[in-house]
Amino acid sequence: MSSGPIGVFDSGVGGTSIWREIQQLLPNESTIYLADSKNAPYGAKTKEEILSLSIKNTELLLQKGCKLIVVACNTATTNAITYLRENYKVPFIGIEPAIKPAALMSRSKTVGVLATKGTLSSDLFHSTTRNHAEGIRVIEQEGKGLVPLIEGGSIYSAKTRELLEQFINPMLQEGIDYLVLGCTHYPYLIPVLKEILPVHVQIIDSGEAVARQTNAILKKNDLLYKEAGIASHQFYTNADAKILNDFLANVSIPIKIDYLGF
Repeated sequence: MSSGPIGVFDSGVGGTSIWREIQQLLPNESTIYLADSKNAPYGAKTKEEILSLSIKNTELLLQKGCKLIVVACNTATTNAITYLRENYKVPFIGIEPAIKPAALMSRSKTVGVLATKGTLSSDLFHSTTRNHAEGIRVIEQEGKGLVPLIEGGSIYSAKTRELLEQFINPMLQEGIDYLVLGCTHYPYLIPVLKEILPVHVQIIDSGEAVARQTNAILKKNDLLYKEAGIASHQFYTNADAKILNDFLANVSIPIKIDYLGF
């Protein structure tokens, strides 16, 4: 089982931000990535739809021999990971907005969360906020329209910047000093966000913490791949493979990208 790949799925290309962190920390591990771009964004779907898509992705990764699955999507994590853990035997790693570190470090006691509707309305998000942000004002903002722009490769477009300013400026007026990115697509917007945010406002995403947790769970379950060899990295998308290829163009290791009608 330890020789099997790590499975990663997301509602498109955003989870590649998580994949990069995992690959960097665990270079000996092979991976399989599913980009469900045909059904992006998950954030606007019902809980039942999100669960159904998460089950489909999970079963496809299990068919391909994955030993652990990273749900590289905040919306899928908050709406489906409890079911997945209860119904499948492999370990699952989820993605939650990094509210806890933001709350601990905030000096203004006000933090912003930019996330999808599916994440912000979930029980898991509210329980995380309740448990880790006592005494902190959490300014929630749905990033409506951002995922389709990122999926379409329009990160630096005027429309993207316009939406970000529309979402971020009210948070700044409320006095945030930390901005939590609650969607794995959003780290790709960091260059634009840094142009909009004052220098004292820090951006937090979950990528590095997810990679560390993946490493810890592999060790705990004796699933780390310990033999020398070249890791393989297979990416599948059910939409235009060029988009995924563009997002991974600067990856320095061998990868393979294919269309798969799932």
